[in-house]
Amino acid sequence: MRTWLQRALWDVVPRDHRETPQALRRRQVVTIAFVVLGGLVLGFSLRIEPGSAWFYPATLVLAGVWTVGAFASGPLHLGRIAHSTGLRRPVATPIVLGLGLVGVFLLGGLVVRQVPFLDEQVRSVLDHADEGAWPLLVLVTVVNGIAEELFFRGAAYAAVTRYPVQVTTVAYTLATLATGNVMLAFAAVLLGVVVGLQRRASGGILGPVLTHVTWSVSMLFLLPWLFG
Repeated sequence: MRTWLQRALWDVVPRDHRETPQALRRRQVVTIAFVVLGGLVLGFSLRIEPGSAWFYPATLVLAGVWTVGAFASGPLHLGRIAHSTGLRRPVATPIVLGLGLVGVFLLGGLVVRQVPFLDEQVRSVLDHADEGAWPLLVLVTVVNGIAEELFFRGAAYAAVTRYPVQVTTVAYTLATLATGNVMLAFAAVLLGVVVGLQRRASGGILGPVLTHVTWSVSMLFLLPWLFG
């Protein structure tokens, strides 16, 4: 288990993703512009009344903002992790990490239910699930999870020259704070650290994408059960 976690989150595999100073500056400018724009759209989308027809277009627009910003910033890489047979694309490992995060959040949810303010914060997010169509909610959850990782662990991570795990986690959390929901921001911190470490170790976005989507889709189904 220790070796497995070390390979997934700590051992940095060799790669050559160097950029020219001009390309780096361009990536930084694009990233800053889109993180501000994305935070504004995110805040708007989660303030829409549950059941409103505008919720789905708004969240898909947000995914579009993250995705356009990611690819506009410069090249993105899938990444590889160490394995006993050599380097390979991370697939099973990030999914297992995502499920592990689900377990942590469910245990935390048992505590959160006992604190009225935090319980209300979670339920305000779940109102969208209660009022929405499940196939569309799953689609929106998957699309936004992919888009967020393309941007924050793809574009933003590559734009940061020092402490990228910490900086991208803070940026992701600040963007999430635009919703005004402290529980979403807290989740962004924990998720951001895990996927940030994966990005650092693998050099790419595939691991973070799979972990994020596994976690977010699982929570979409399990949180209503836990807080029902």
